[in-house]
Amino acid sequence: MYGALLASETSNYIGGMGMFYGIDYYYIVLVLPAVLIALFAQVKVKSAYSKYSRIGNSRGITGAQAARMILDSHGLQHVQIAAIPGEMTDNFNPRTNIVSLSQGVYNGTSIASIGIAAHEVGHAIQHSENYVPNKIRSALVPVTNFGSSISIFMILLGLVLGFSVLAYLGVILYSTAALFQLVTLPVEFNASSRAMKHIREMGIANEADAKGVRKVLSAAAMTYVAALLTSVAQLVRLLLIVNRRSDRD
Repeated sequence: MYGALLASETSNYIGGMGMFYGIDYYYIVLVLPAVLIALFAQVKVKSAYSKYSRIGNSRGITGAQAARMILDSHGLQHVQIAAIPGEMTDNFNPRTNIVSLSQGVYNGTSIASIGIAAHEVGHAIQHSENYVPNKIRSALVPVTNFGSSISIFMILLGLVLGFSVLAYLGVILYSTAALFQLVTLPVEFNASSRAMKHIREMGIANEADAKGVRKVLSAAAMTYVAALLTSVAQLVRLLLIVNRRSDRD
């Protein structure tokens, strides 16, 4: 997860700065619980996917077919569907208007396949309708990438040189990661909500199938919540470290 990766990177660079008698209590109290929640969420989503990827949907249609049906019903015939390698690598690229589905989802006739395909199509529909949270998230991508690439260096340099203003600027830049994760929540939740609505209204899944789809999508949604918790916890940790160091200077 994005937040978990940043948390790990930050710890490698400045873990010692928050230590008391050799123990980083900030990390233990704030970040570690969030990381454990993120790991639990990953286990849950993999478990749900594993279970429902082995159960066929009632209509026997593939993820690609489900995606095409929903796209066409919204007049999005121009949006392409492509198969890509990997597992749970499914995504929608708004620049190319391509819904990319992993091989297991593209060709699969499981409950998980139609649910994941419908979710990604939900993002395509968001893009076509100029869904505001989605536009905000897209606008934050370059800002977040820049902030994540330079913030840790700024914090470290500011702490080493005793230049607290630079360290605080680094924390502000790092906060864009948490902001990105926050905006991601309504985008992902809305895509899942659209997926559930479409597969029911279009008869792609019966009620039993829909329950399985909901479990898969709900498990996936928890990974985004966990990513936000990890980012916020790391942000608070960094702020406390900078505050503590500034008080010493």
